[in-house]
Amino acid sequence: MTKGMILAAGQGTRVRPLTKDLPKPMIPILGKPVMEYLIEHLARHGVRQIMVNVAYLHRKIEDYFGDGSRWGVELGYSFEGALEDGEVIPRPKGSAGGLRYIQDFSGFFDETTVVFCGDALMDLDISACLEEHHAKGALASVIAIDVPRDQVQNYGVVVADDTGKVQSFQEKPRPDEAKSTLASAGVYIFEPQVLDLVPSGENFDIGSQLFPLLVERGMPFYVQNRNFHWIDIGRVSDYWAVLQTVLRGKIAQTSIPGRQVRPGVWVGLNTRIDWDEVHIEGPVHIGSSVRLEPGVTIIGPAWIGHGSHIRAGASVIRSIVFEYTRIGAGMHFHEKVVSPHYCVDRDGKTSYRGDDTSLLRWSDARA
Repeated sequence: MTKGMILAAGQGTRVRPLTKDLPKPMIPILGKPVMEYLIEHLARHGVRQIMVNVAYLHRKIEDYFGDGSRWGVELGYSFEGALEDGEVIPRPKGSAGGLRYIQDFSGFFDETTVVFCGDALMDLDISACLEEHHAKGALASVIAIDVPRDQVQNYGVVVADDTGKVQSFQEKPRPDEAKSTLASAGVYIFEPQVLDLVPSGENFDIGSQLFPLLVERGMPFYVQNRNFHWIDIGRVSDYWAVLQTVLRGKIAQTSIPGRQVRPGVWVGLNTRIDWDEVHIEGPVHIGSSVRLEPGVTIIGPAWIGHGSHIRAGASVIRSIVFEYTRIGAGMHFHEKVVSPHYCVDRDGKTSYRGDDTSLLRWSDARA
């Protein structure tokens, strides 16, 4: 039986303000946390015993997912932190150190284990990856995707021989220095013996410490070059891209919730929309209890979170509107992420409510 591990202990500082009050795995995609899509995907491929390491705002993850029974899986949690003076202090142990901490505690990883980062959305064929891993007799496998050479500086690059055995790594190399265009997708497959290389009680990283150790010792460590859709939310701009990709239907087995009332337009329950007085071009998802006043324009891909209120004459174009956001009359949002407290453009530039008088009306009250 294959087991699963979801890495969810990070603070997500690079995607602030999205993670100001949320751990990164809880960032919503069409109203569902990104980690929920991952758990559903693991369950589809028969991975039903899953550990999650948590630290920053850990209770929001644990309270939402519970024991995992809603998704037909068993979930367990490993808290990385301490209680000091009544306050929970996160103390992440590193991606590999977190696995070793669980192994020392219970010996949970006694079968092949597939490891995922909790902030990525993908349609990877996990079953095919496991089959190749076993066929090669690998102790460790890293899943990679081929990226254009001019984008290699955004990724950790895997260098392998003709058989796929890993030879070395390059961390975000310049295009003219890159020895490969295979970018690690943050998905790993490990046999239990691999964790014996991770020192107990130390902060230890998979990519920068464990992988070079595997190469140095000449162990059967392989890269798998896969063709699949994969987006990790490493930056605020990635979040905007994730929603655009999902709404365009490019991620397999990721359905848009609600009822399709016209081509490319899905709507939740209890909405107040005069369809003759608004202009909507899909793909658009409108959550429950949303109110759109006459004269509103929405051009997709766009997601309007539940409980939001968009007033007369406002327009939302290729944008994301978080739950319970009020957009003032006549306001225009183009390729933005909008919440009740801040607005972020597609490149990650943030404006907060009150920073600029022109923005005061977008979230002047809860809808």
